[in-house]
Amino acid sequence: MTTLQAVRRTKFSRSAKKAIRDSGQIPAIIYGKAIQSEPIAVDSIQLMKTLRDEGKNTIIKIDIEETSHNVMLYDMQTDSLKANIIHADFHVVNMKEDVEVEVPLQLVGEAQGVKDGGVLQQSVHEITVKDRPGNIPQTIDVDISNLAVNETIQLKDINRTGNFQFVQEEDLVIASILPPKQEEEIDSGEEQEPGTPENEEGREE
Repeated sequence: MTTLQAVRRTKFSRSAKKAIRDSGQIPAIIYGKAIQSEPIAVDSIQLMKTLRDEGKNTIIKIDIEETSHNVMLYDMQTDSLKANIIHADFHVVNMKEDVEVEVPLQLVGEAQGVKDGGVLQQSVHEITVKDRPGNIPQTIDVDISNLAVNETIQLKDINRTGNFQFVQEEDLVIASILPPKQEEEIDSGEEQEPGTPENEEGREE
């Protein structure tokens, strides 16, 4: 479990948030059932490294002076130009209680239907799972190697490697192989009837 040091924020103006970011930190807020929402700031490099190495559903321990909390990243805002995190929301979790979290679905393998000329369509990119905070997977792999043209993979077809539960209905379609597109026949116009035109005057030989 990664530990991040945090400091309390007491100024909330736009210029104050900019000063925090300029200092290499990220304005954030921490909240939960048993605590009052509290504005904080965390080191930007440490947070981004943690998310990159461990995933967005990892458990993070945040130390705020004399207190500490186990949290999960609930939401974050990013700079559209630089893709940097500019604000983060952390939710305090009870390690003994289930949480519901969105987990990315990752299609693995080359589908047989694609080899046969079909088109792969992924209908769902994230799925909601329920489990203890420490058991939430960072991604869920979906093997599509045997998926043929006109076939689908549903949620119930996914092989789980943990005890987590899916929240959505089991018949939810995850991916499918569409048949190859048929080339449209080009209409070259009506065929002319054989014979000599009635009026040939002015025609070139």
